[in-house]
Amino acid sequence: MKFMVLVKGDENTEAGAMPTEQELADMTKFNEELVKAGVMLAGEGLHPSSKGARVRYSSEGTTVIDGPFAESKELIAGFWILDVKSKEEAVEWLKRAPFRDTEIEIRQVFEAEDFGEAYTPELREAEDRMRQKIEEQHGR
Repeated sequence: MKFMVLVKGDENTEAGAMPTEQELADMTKFNEELVKAGVMLAGEGLHPSSKGARVRYSSEGTTVIDGPFAESKELIAGFWILDVKSKEEAVEWLKRAPFRDTEIEIRQVFEAEDFGEAYTPELREAEDRMRQKIEEQHGR
């Protein structure tokens, strides 16, 4: 099962405050443990929302909103994608993350079988072709 772990942003991440050398070392050690255990598929920190944009879709059309965004409690400062056996295993891993005074959210990623009959063999084949093309384009 894949889970996306969302690291919530706060006033420090939104101000562009960079982690200390010790914080970077602690996070590197934690990430190395995830990689060694074979559960980390991806993980990155994100720039503040002031460097981002939102695209809003409605029946009237599409609107682009440049950051920063006022709703700081809804912002994301980073993420991981973990491949584990259960939500409980993801939680156990994240209990060990070197965070203080922040919050994370753990969300399961949909898999093909979750979509049932609506996800036809043709759609699965198209998805497989796209994933293969992405791997080829990015050398993975």
